[in-house]
Amino acid sequence: MGSLNMEKKWIFPLVISSLVFIFLLATSFNMGLISSIHTINSIFAVFPSHVSANHTDPTYAEMKVKWAPPPPSGPTIPRFAYLVSGSKGDLEKLWRTLLALYHPRNQYVVHLDLEAPIEERLELALRVEKDPMFSKVGNVHMAIRANMVTYRGPTMVANTLHACAILLKKSKDWDWFINLSASDYPLVTQDDLLFAFSTLSRKLNFIDHTGRLGWKEDRRAKPLLIDPGLYRSTKSDIFWVTPRRTLPTAFKLFTGSAWMVLSHSFVEYCIWGWDNLPRTLLMYYTNFVSSPEFYFHTVICNVPEFADTVVNHDLHYISWDNPPRQHPRALSLNDTDKMIASNAAFARKFKEGTPVLDKIDKELLGRKNGTFTPGAWCAGDSTCSKLGDANKIKPGPGAERLLRLIQRLVIKAKNGQNQCK
Repeated sequence: MGSLNMEKKWIFPLVISSLVFIFLLATSFNMGLISSIHTINSIFAVFPSHVSANHTDPTYAEMKVKWAPPPPSGPTIPRFAYLVSGSKGDLEKLWRTLLALYHPRNQYVVHLDLEAPIEERLELALRVEKDPMFSKVGNVHMAIRANMVTYRGPTMVANTLHACAILLKKSKDWDWFINLSASDYPLVTQDDLLFAFSTLSRKLNFIDHTGRLGWKEDRRAKPLLIDPGLYRSTKSDIFWVTPRRTLPTAFKLFTGSAWMVLSHSFVEYCIWGWDNLPRTLLMYYTNFVSSPEFYFHTVICNVPEFADTVVNHDLHYISWDNPPRQHPRALSLNDTDKMIASNAAFARKFKEGTPVLDKIDKELLGRKNGTFTPGAWCAGDSTCSKLGDANKIKPGPGAERLLRLIQRLVIKAKNGQNQCK
């Protein structure tokens, strides 16, 4: 009887609890629990099913990487990552180019090679360290361990890849890499450049290139050379060895300008090289004449994911002798009109102290000697002594000129004209 009475005591609370649970469950359905369940199901639906009758995706290590889609919003101001390099006697030219190119949104690596006296390299390091703006923003980096660079050998390619690795380590927040020398100079302000690139796909690569080697097939692709810069601490010219070689069959050679504007994604591909092509080509071009005019061009045009992103131009104005020599002609005041009419972003090459640089500063950049090129980011006095809002830009006539050039080039690239052929 005692146990029966105990069971009766629990019946009433159990019934009441069940009724309350049913009431709450019914209420919760009306309050949107069902929609929450659908939301959860939709989250799981984002992930692919592991069971599929038509599943053919590769599972090997070299499977192709899918790039993240661009941001859905409108135009955004990009960021650039620069390499500005020089050699013996280039300190003042390099410093002037750096000041003309400076913008707090960008990243910069400066490099004086091993041929430059240690006094010049120490002076450059001291200037970078002591400059108030560079110290405040922290976006100018010197390649402390100088490399030996021979233009016609592979050491210039290695130096460029070294700078790319430094820039990727220092900051991942940039969109395009630009390599320049101390003999280059901008024809537009950084505000102009940032504005002109704001509406472009971040995947585009500006590389002057061609698959028609012409005379370079016999004088560049077939000879074998040794670059002493790979193993000596003093600079000397390359020398040829025998026998000669035939053209490769595993990939097609491309050639063009050694100066380029490369997308962040392509730079990462060259550094990481997950399908091994960049490393293979780096070894191939180790014994190649003027490999800076071949390496990046051959890499990008032999990878389908990147070949469609190439715009066939280096955004430079360069004046060559006819027939062309190893280096372009030095520019002077007589070339000013042609430089402006080219609508290019940069020009080369310039001698130190040439009057045409003063004309470019005054008429195109609005820059005073020894100061930064003015931009909307500047605050303080006319020398940009203080940092303002780095997210503001004020494009000028240079942006209009550059936009005309870029728009024409992009249309050609979209139509497949002169693109990796």
